Amino acid sequence: MAIKKLVFYGEKSLREPSKEVHKVSQKIKTLVQDLLDTMYAENGVGLAAPQIGEQYRVFVIDVSSGNEPLNPMVFINPKIIKKSGAVVSHEGCLSFPEAYTDVKRYANVLVKALDIHGKPFVLEGKDGTLLARAIQHEYDHLDGVLFIDHSINRFDADKALKEHNLPPVEIEKLLNEPDLDEALAND
Repeated sequence: MAIKKLVFYGEKSLREPSKEVHKVSQKIKTLVQDLLDTMYAENGVGLAAPQIGEQYRVFVIDVSSGNEPLNPMVFINPKIIKKSGAVVSHEGCLSFPEAYTDVKRYANVLVKALDIHGKPFVLEGKDGTLLARAIQHEYDHLDGVLFIDHSINRFDADKALKEHNLPPVEIEKLLNEPDLDEALAND
């Protein structure tokens, strides 16, 4: 249980896909606690294992705010099984200190995962809430996809990255998302 060093944009490991967890062992439980400790220390909403240099399909989220009690959620081997609608979200990432840009996200997602005890659960994030967006953001990390790959305007994203001394958008990594583009156009 420790605060770990974050992996920052530009480091190759952030682009690598993560491995499935075969058993929720003590090692994985320690990884989850390290993710939570690090996320809270950095005032984050979510953190994925690759962001602390661990290539496992694990992430944590806590969307509580203000005086609400902490509500940590653990996702092991998550799969997004349903998605619909679209929202524009102003996002940042702990691996991109202080850099924010507008991205496209699904408004509604249904995710299936294992909890810290290895028990399966299903959770829905609806209406473009922080939970819905955070699930997608952290899930992407497990596949080596970053929030800037969903940029509405890559030039705005480049400007935000440059202001914080981060490498530019990798144009070849930008995602073609016709479903989201269509849903946003019809809004």
